[in-house]
Amino acid sequence: MATATKRAPSSKSSSKGSGRLFKMLLGLLLIVAIIGASVAATYFFFQRSGVFANTLDRESTPARPAVPLPSPIFSALEPFTVTLRDERSTRILYVAITLRLVDEASRNIVNEYMPEVRDRVLRLLAVQNPNYVQTPEGREALVRDLTDMLQRPYLPQPQGPEISAVLFTAFVVQ
Repeated sequence: MATATKRAPSSKSSSKGSGRLFKMLLGLLLIVAIIGASVAATYFFFQRSGVFANTLDRESTPARPAVPLPSPIFSALEPFTVTLRDERSTRILYVAITLRLVDEASRNIVNEYMPEVRDRVLRLLAVQNPNYVQTPEGREALVRDLTDMLQRPYLPQPQGPEISAVLFTAFVVQ
């Protein structure tokens, strides 16, 4: 018959349990070290590239109050209706124009000389080709021509109004 003997707990099994614990702590320490190194490398990279410096500069510099921009100065002209002729037909051009002016002095000149302003516009519109004026290039050329013509001095004024834009608020060719 076989005799069963009880074995005493060996020191080998207790060292096996503490070895497992040591390996888990070592693995956890290694993971923490990798995360720390990653955060440090990211911080170093961003500091080198100036991301953090710009953020700190913005926070330390007091915000400047916004400078209010001047309001635009517009002068609307009454709409124009002009007969346009080409070699084959007669067409009607209906256009409403608004001038964007640089300053109040220019608006005063335009308002004071309005009959002459309207005459200059009518004379220029009457000589337009109805097919060309309907194209984007034709409209741009018309804007340039109107700007040049309306900025000329109105006698006895030594200088004409300063116009920053000629805007079409209605444009119909029939």
